[in-house]
Amino acid sequence: MEEKIGQLMVLLAEGTTAEESTDLVSTYNPGGLIYFPENLSGARQIARMSNGLQRTAAESGAGVPLFLGIDQEQGMVSRLPVGTRFPDAMAVGATRDTAHAEALAAATAEELTALGINLDYAPVADTNTNPDNPVIGIRSFGSDPGLVAEMATAEAAAFSEGGVVPVVKHFPGHGDTDVDSHTGLPVIDKPRTEWEKEDLPPFRAAVEADVDAIMTAHVLMPALDDSGEPSTLSPDVIGGVLRDEFGYDGIVTTDALNMEGVRQTHSDGEVAVRAVLAGADQLLMPPDPQAAFEALRGAVRKGRISTERLDRSVLRILTAKAERGLFGAEPADAADARAAIGTKEHRAAARALAEDSATLLRNEDGVLPLAQGATVSVTGSGAEEIGAGLEELGYTVTADPGSADAAVVGTLSARGDAEQLSLVSAARESGTPVVVVAQGTPYDIADLGAVDGYLATYSAVDASRAAAARVLAGEVSPSGRLPVGVPGTDLGFGDGLSY
Repeated sequence: MEEKIGQLMVLLAEGTTAEESTDLVSTYNPGGLIYFPENLSGARQIARMSNGLQRTAAESGAGVPLFLGIDQEQGMVSRLPVGTRFPDAMAVGATRDTAHAEALAAATAEELTALGINLDYAPVADTNTNPDNPVIGIRSFGSDPGLVAEMATAEAAAFSEGGVVPVVKHFPGHGDTDVDSHTGLPVIDKPRTEWEKEDLPPFRAAVEADVDAIMTAHVLMPALDDSGEPSTLSPDVIGGVLRDEFGYDGIVTTDALNMEGVRQTHSDGEVAVRAVLAGADQLLMPPDPQAAFEALRGAVRKGRISTERLDRSVLRILTAKAERGLFGAEPADAADARAAIGTKEHRAAARALAEDSATLLRNEDGVLPLAQGATVSVTGSGAEEIGAGLEELGYTVTADPGSADAAVVGTLSARGDAEQLSLVSAARESGTPVVVVAQGTPYDIADLGAVDGYLATYSAVDASRAAAARVLAGEVSPSGRLPVGVPGTDLGFGDGLSY
C-alpha cells in the first residue's frame, strides 16, 4: 500500500545531484520528481542526476522507474539552462501551421530525452480569452478554441512520438482569469454553454487523442461545481465532467499543490486526500510530502479511499510508464548530452518559427521595412539583441530617437506599465517615426497611441528578437496572423499585414 501511495506523489527534486534526493526516493518511492532551475546547471550534470535518480528508484521499493518531469513549455516557461529556446505558444498560433508545433515538441523531446527527462508539463491548452490574464497570455496558442485544440494536440503527439509524456494543461481552462492561481483562487463565472464553446474544445480534442496526462487548474467554476471547491478538488469537475462525461481514462495530475489557489480551505494533508477523491491520479509538489503521505495512508486504511480507487490510479501511472518505455530504458548518455542539445537543426527550427510568426499590425506611410542604411534608434525590451541584428544588416544603431531616421521601441506586455509606456511616448515626442516591437502579448497596441509601426513577435527569446530585426529590415516578409483579437482596436483574430 505504501508503495502504491508513493506512485501518486510527484515531489520536488533536491539539490543538483542524485544523492541529495536519495532519501526522498527511498522514503516515499514517489511516482516522479520535478526539476526546477535550482536543480540544473549543465547538460552533463542533468543527465548524471537523472541516471542516478533512476538507479536509486530501481533499488527502492518495487523498483518502479520515475517520471522525471519539468516545465519546458518553451518561451517564457523554460526551466532548462541549456538547449534550444523556442518562441512561446502564441507565436506558434500566429503561424497557423501545425508543423511548427510538431517541430517545437519534437526538438524539445529529443533534448529532454538526452538529459534523462521523460515527462514535460506541456502543452498549454488554455484558450486565452481574457487580455488581463496574468498567468497564461502568450503561453496560450490564442483565443480561438479550434486553433488551440489543433496546436495543442499536434504538440502532444510529437512529444509522445519523441518518448516524452506530455501533460496537457490546465483543465477545465485557465484562459479567462484575471487572478494568478499561484497567489489566489481565480473565479470563472460563466455559463456552462459559454465554457463548452470557449474553453472545452482543446481538452475534448486531447481526450479524443488519448493523451497520456491532463493537468487540473486551481480555479473555481461555479457552472461546473458550485460547492466552492477549486477544480483540482472537485469530484464534479474531474470525476464527473472529465472522466464520466468525456470518457478520459489517462492520468490526471494536479497543478502544483503548493499554490495558494488550492490551499485556502484545507490542510495540506487533506488537500492530497480530496484531490484523489476528486479523481486525480498524481499529486504534484505537495508542500509537505510527509503530511500528504500520512493523510493518504490514513484515508486508505479507514476506507475513505478504497483499495480499488488507489489501484486505478496506480495502474494508469504504471501503464503510461510502460507505454513510454521507462521500464528497462537505457540511461542517458551523460558524456554526449551536451552535443545532443541546441543542435543546428533545432536552432533552425526555432528561427523558422520566430520568422513565420512575426505579425505586422500597423505600417503607416510604409515606415517598414526600414530604409536601407538608415540610422535607427533602438530602446526598450530586447534593444541589445534587436540592435545587434540591425547592425549586422548594415544599419547605424543609436539610443537617441531624435537623431535617428526611425525609432524602434521594444515592449514586453506593456499594458499598465508606466515605464514602458513613457518610453514609447518619449520616442513619439521626438518627431521620429516610431515602430513598436511587442514581445509579450499583442494587446499593448491599444494603449500606445499613434505609433507608426507595430510588430508582434509574441516572445522575448533570442530567436524572436533576431527575427524581429530581419523583419524590420525587410529581409523577412511578415506572414504571421493575429491568434487573438485586440480589445479597444479594430484588430481582430486573423489580421496581419505583409510587405
